[in-house]
Amino acid sequence: MGSLFSLTLIILSWASLLSMKAEAEGIRSARLLDLLIRDYTVKSFDRHLRTGTVQTVHLPANFSGIKVDTARFRCGSLHRYGAQVKEFHLGSGVTVQPCAERVMVVRQNLGYKWSSIYYANYDLSGYQLVSPVLGLLAYNAGSDVSFGSPFQLGILAREKPIKIDFSNITKASNMTGIRPLCASFEGDGKVTLKNQVSPNVCFATRHGHFGLVIESPPSMPVRKKISRWKVAVGSAIGAALGAFLLGLLLVAMFVKVKKKAKMEELERRAYEEEALQVSMVGHIRAPTASVTRTTPTIEHEYRPYPS
Repeated sequence: MGSLFSLTLIILSWASLLSMKAEAEGIRSARLLDLLIRDYTVKSFDRHLRTGTVQTVHLPANFSGIKVDTARFRCGSLHRYGAQVKEFHLGSGVTVQPCAERVMVVRQNLGYKWSSIYYANYDLSGYQLVSPVLGLLAYNAGSDVSFGSPFQLGILAREKPIKIDFSNITKASNMTGIRPLCASFEGDGKVTLKNQVSPNVCFATRHGHFGLVIESPPSMPVRKKISRWKVAVGSAIGAALGAFLLGLLLVAMFVKVKKKAKMEELERRAYEEEALQVSMVGHIRAPTASVTRTTPTIEHEYRPYPS
């Protein structure tokens, strides 16, 4: 009986792991990722922690690379004193809408792996991320928060903007002569780009997701790698074709020279036959001179004798 119970637990554990893995692999939406992080944050939240204490949220292994921290605040205290949650510095005067009794502020660091989701959900053509995407979200955190799905609240900073410090997480610190831009990923799918207020520091006036981007370098044409056997076959075919063409050229030159020599021989023979006629003597061709009769002349003057 005990072995059957253990086997059942193992099967359920494996099924749970496979379900979480399939869930993570199927995430293509930034909004869906926010909801999953929210659910895991609520489940692991320690309600006995003091207000304002930052708590690290441990996500399942299939969400490796994502770092989440959360803290609970009273709405009025957050407005009067502000707060700091990791890279986010909320100044005094920040407001939460609607103002719930308690507010759960969630900070996300999606890492470079999960930040790639934003390339598919937003138009970043011509730019590339040089920092992980950081998220700042807020949910209601009443006494019964663990028993229901909390709804999202809005964070607005009209008096003092929210400062976001990317200094410890960006790759831009090692790039000389490059000044990244602050990217704000809006909920409607738009991206807003602004200049930094200081190196690796950005300002925001509300909650959302943020990152540093630079212009993408011009893409170089990729040369396709050709396998060795294709090179060998191509070289062999090229060599055979070259030899064939060279052979045709030599044959053509030989025929031309032969033809020229034959023409010269015919011209020579025609010239000789014109000067010296040829006639057949039996079955033999023999040159014969043209017949020319000599005019008779009197060698001695003839004088008849007188009778």
